[in-house]
Amino acid sequence: MQKDQTSPSPRRKFLGTLATGAATLGLASLAGPLQALPVSERAQTDPDNPDAWFDSIKGKHRIVFDVVYPKQGHEAILPFAWPKVFLLTNAATGTPEKENSVVVVLRHSAIGYALNSEMWKKYKLGEFFGIKDREGKAAAESNMFWKPSPSFEVPGVGPVPIGINELQESGVMFCVCDMAMVVNSFLVAQGMKMDPKEVKADWVKNVLPGVKVMPSGLWAVGRAQEHKCSYVAV
Repeated sequence: MQKDQTSPSPRRKFLGTLATGAATLGLASLAGPLQALPVSERAQTDPDNPDAWFDSIKGKHRIVFDVVYPKQGHEAILPFAWPKVFLLTNAATGTPEKENSVVVVLRHSAIGYALNSEMWKKYKLGEFFGIKDREGKAAAESNMFWKPSPSFEVPGVGPVPIGINELQESGVMFCVCDMAMVVNSFLVAQGMKMDPKEVKADWVKNVLPGVKVMPSGLWAVGRAQEHKCSYVAV
């Protein structure tokens, strides 16, 4: 059967939305937030240089999970179950959790997972990103992977600690794409008739504890691979 060429991919839809927003508000207005935190300036003013964050990658086995889109249904747990599976199976074959390095990059439309539940409620992020609640019936109103209660269950395995906070306790490193936060907070602000700068600042302020804001997700994926992390697309 010939593939339908008329149905846009999620990425095309995202780029189309971005292009529409830029055309409506003018490239200059979009360029402002995009240039708000240039890498060179951040490196000079922020002692916690994003490059330095990757220096803690020293594990015997190293991997980076590139989380681009939120999953749906029973696959919603995959961006968080896979890091745990990597740790568990390495432990079962002789390498304890703490001797591995796992990086999870939240970018594109998966950045909502890097924000606390207050932001999900305030900006209706479940609806904006198309993320369902744990029952899969309605738009999520909270970040279900931050301190989940009860714990998530992996089919055939049972309850597994795959909340972001639980994974962090096992040494998993989480980071989020600043570029995606710029673009998506801009679009959210546009829809809610709010100041994009205020929305972006609110998001940055409410990034989950321990989650590092990176110049871009692509930048972070590249840096992780430079530190000898194997790449897995989620």
